Amino acid sequence: MARYEFRCRECGSTFEVDRPMQRSSEPADCPAGHADTVKLLSTVSLGGRARTATRPAGPAMAPAGGGGGCCGGGCCGG
Repeated sequence: MARYEFRCRECGSTFEVDRPMQRSSEPADCPAGHADTVKLLSTVSLGGRARTATRPAGPAMAPAGGGGGCCGGGCCGG
């Protein structure tokens, strides 16, 4: 079962619907009874504890590559 977030275009309310992934593209009615809704793009959040990585002792080094976050900065132009 997956959770999908929708927004009503008539009243502006945001609501969630639990349904199987096979039904992810089906429309959902607003809890207020409106049918004009749109599925929102959601982000995934995972809980738990992360372990911190330990670095070996020695001189600090600059990261290799262009940085920038998206494909090493290649798609951002410059």
